[in-house]
Amino acid sequence: MVPMTAVETVRPRARAFWADTRFVLGIVLIVASIAGVWAVVAAARTTVPVFAATRTIVPGEAVSGDDLRVVEVALGQVGDAYAAPGLLAPGAVATRTIESGELVPRSAVGDPAAARTTTVVVDSATDVPAAIAPGAVVELWAAAPLDGGRFDTPRILVSAATVAAVAVDDGVVSNAGASLELVIDRADVADTLAAVAAGSSLSVVPVAGVDTTAAREAQTGTSP
Repeated sequence: MVPMTAVETVRPRARAFWADTRFVLGIVLIVASIAGVWAVVAAARTTVPVFAATRTIVPGEAVSGDDLRVVEVALGQVGDAYAAPGLLAPGAVATRTIESGELVPRSAVGDPAAARTTTVVVDSATDVPAAIAPGAVVELWAAAPLDGGRFDTPRILVSAATVAAVAVDDGVVSNAGASLELVIDRADVADTLAAVAAGSSLSVVPVAGVDTTAAREAQTGTSP
């Protein structure tokens, strides 16, 4: 009788752990995560030169080099939204109020030919609040003259005007009789000039809910 040969069990050789697909995928994910974090940090530290206003600029006013200064700020992907050296067209005018210290958005400056505003000078018949300064948004009220030196009920002549300048006579104690340079829409010019020519009593009133203080906190060096 022939003895039976013992059957040997052959076990497959274990693969090295670095050849495991899951291991390789984990390494790839870790590297990608580190690269992503590095890119975010690098972008946050990258600054670009943009313009900031050195004074309050009102709509329709020309924007010159004296009104701007170059600052280095970290804006990330929104950097192209702001005016920068070489990107501001000569003769550009403000299309809205740009506060002193504010980073200048490219949308806030435009071609003077497309400007829809102009400036007029009016004399206020009432005291001008101290909060009314260049850049403030106000209503212009008018009361038509009546017989006997009386005036009709005041009505809003211009619902939203921007103060460009305020001139007060130093010889009087109150601000009554102050002259104001207002930026108004061209559509309101005819009615405003007609009211001035007719001798209407004009007054300016701050627009409710709008900050009429001189300048907002400077944004230099901060993200908008």
